[in-house]
Amino acid sequence: MSFYTSLSGLKAAQTDMSVISNNVANAGSVGFKRSKAMFGDIFASSPTQSTKMIAGQGTRLNGITQQFTQGSYESSEKTLDLAVVGEGMFIVKGEPPREQVTYTRNGAFEPTPDRYVIDSTGARLQLLPVDADGNVTDRTLAGAFDFRLPEGAPGDPASGLVNVSIGLDGLVTATFANGEDQMLGKVAMATFPSMSGLRPIGDSHWQSSGESGDPTIDAATNGPMGAIRSGALERSNVDITEELVMLIGAQRNFQANAKAIEGASTLTQTIINMRT
Repeated sequence: MSFYTSLSGLKAAQTDMSVISNNVANAGSVGFKRSKAMFGDIFASSPTQSTKMIAGQGTRLNGITQQFTQGSYESSEKTLDLAVVGEGMFIVKGEPPREQVTYTRNGAFEPTPDRYVIDSTGARLQLLPVDADGNVTDRTLAGAFDFRLPEGAPGDPASGLVNVSIGLDGLVTATFANGEDQMLGKVAMATFPSMSGLRPIGDSHWQSSGESGDPTIDAATNGPMGAIRSGALERSNVDITEELVMLIGAQRNFQANAKAIEGASTLTQTIINMRT
């Protein structure tokens, strides 16, 4: 039985090292959130047995939880580089026909030749409609629309776009050559009842799930959404020093369990030799 007990420890240590290695590998990924492996002990006995006479039977993986703590920030000279100071996540929509909605903290956006604002995966950033005073008029996914830069001023199409600004509340304002301004909308943000329940799909993107709950959609500076910083990017929340210390601990756990298996093997071999 000690073989299987130590084997469960080997598997746990290997999983722990895999999770830590993934964190270290993504230390430079924009918007990445580190994960942590959670373990629990295995114990079994019959109702008539005294638990004082029963040893545990090893360990098992309870789950790999994501840590949605704030990452550090890096300054940028691009207006469309956005960082969130708070819990909110950007809402992006994939290309037709699927138009898959995902959520991300990776704010490295850029315009396409046809003026759509996309992220590194090609998904389009979503905006919420606003009225003449800049107040959001629809806080649903159905009401959100693709962020597309205008080609010319509403009153004078010949006047080209000269500047785009994004405020702390996510209000996108376009300025044209004739001095005219146009509010395009507010950057759509989302939070969830259980952020750790989000399903990761790679590239610092997540999908909602039954464990995360339905998203609450609003603009920045409302509730826990946080504020938007234009001209900045959020780096990963991986602390290299902490991860390396944890990696050393996982390696020691692996070596200790391997030593326990070696000891059990030696003991078994000794008993076999005694009988022969």
